[in-house]
Amino acid sequence: MSSSLDRKSQAWSALFSEPVDALVQRYTASVGFDKRLAPFDIQGSLAHARMLGARGIIPAQDLGDIERGMAQVLEEIEQGRFDWKLELEDVHLNIEARLTQLIGDAGKRLHTGRSRNDQVATDIRLWLRDAVDRIQAALRALRLALVELAERHADTLMPGFTHLQVAQPVTFGHHVLAYVEMFGRDAERLADARRRINRLPLGAAALAGTSYPLDRAMVARELGFDELCQNSLDAVSDRDFAIEFNSAAALIMVHVSRLSEELVLWMSQAFGFIRLPDRYCTGSSIMPQKKNPDVPELARGKSARVIGHLNALLVLMKGQPLAYNKDNQEDKEPLFDTADTVLDTLTLFADMMAGIEVDAQAMQRSALRGYATATDLADYLVKKGLPFRDAHEAVAHAVRECVQSGRDLGELPLSELQRLHPAVQADVAEVLRLEGSVASRDLVGGTAPAQVRAQVRRLRAELQQ
Repeated sequence: MSSSLDRKSQAWSALFSEPVDALVQRYTASVGFDKRLAPFDIQGSLAHARMLGARGIIPAQDLGDIERGMAQVLEEIEQGRFDWKLELEDVHLNIEARLTQLIGDAGKRLHTGRSRNDQVATDIRLWLRDAVDRIQAALRALRLALVELAERHADTLMPGFTHLQVAQPVTFGHHVLAYVEMFGRDAERLADARRRINRLPLGAAALAGTSYPLDRAMVARELGFDELCQNSLDAVSDRDFAIEFNSAAALIMVHVSRLSEELVLWMSQAFGFIRLPDRYCTGSSIMPQKKNPDVPELARGKSARVIGHLNALLVLMKGQPLAYNKDNQEDKEPLFDTADTVLDTLTLFADMMAGIEVDAQAMQRSALRGYATATDLADYLVKKGLPFRDAHEAVAHAVRECVQSGRDLGELPLSELQRLHPAVQADVAEVLRLEGSVASRDLVGGTAPAQVRAQVRRLRAELQQ
């Protein structure tokens, strides 16, 4: 490569007596992945240029040329005609070089009063704010799909598990709404993180601010930032806002992974609770009977990837002194991949959950196999005057007898149940029915069908605002 050409294209060329080594150039360049910031880089540059024009730092003619040139640069990028150059290192220098090529000296004046340090911090925040908004929309779509599923199955009985053992009967609608709550908290965390993302670093320059009379508030208004970063050292050097986003994203994927694990279990022949749409499954290359839940399995795997990115960002920041360090170039690939992975996963799951087929009979049979109404019987005895610990012990003996005789609690005759307590009456039969069990839990947060429908109404109103 021509050393004279390379030194001309580098922002620090006059200081150096030899060109950058070819391997170093490839090792340090980021344009291969940070070019996706281009629309946001242009957006930030235009706001900066308009502020420079308003403050009289650059003439009106230069501002007009910059606006015209940036429009052409953006068009070239959107149409795939932009020539990205590795020797220009990153998205910022590539765009500035092309702008200068198009409009001359006016392009060189664009960088007045700023550094690539505050420029990239601004670009990332603009990009991440947009990513958060798109993920929020995908979360809302998934939650709506789950709410619709819950409404369809407000009365569908299934076993509730602890330790993956049948514990108490619940409704499938109630079970599904648990994930709506989890994803709702994820949305809250993203909204909270967005407030800290939405602060403008531009004006911090390299690390100490600038002597130019910039109007940072004007730039913030044009770019839709709520606040300004108040310390120039902090503005260019920290990436805690990115770490906070990745933390929220990791929790989203943890919740997706838990749901995925249940889908995989429920689809297996051992459970047989659900059928996933064929478009979300694959077959086997050797076993023709197989229908594999590939999307849930892969989402479960991708959760590890996002969690790993969170750890990478934490480790990236932990040893850096103030202010900006080249280490921070490594924040983008994990951040980009996290946002892409979460958005794709949520989009797929919204459609997949809407298309699930439920085998209500299989769910009910499973609930009947595990003596799921034992706690209901104990509560019944307590209401008849027996202390809870005594009731618990009595029902445990009854379950043991059922296990030995191959019967369910609901199959015990009244005479045997009365041996538990003389006050047991014929109304105990309703207590031992799965339907009676879930209907009795009619309080806020309970599994009763009436409560499921009430929660569906609340959530639908919330999500449709």
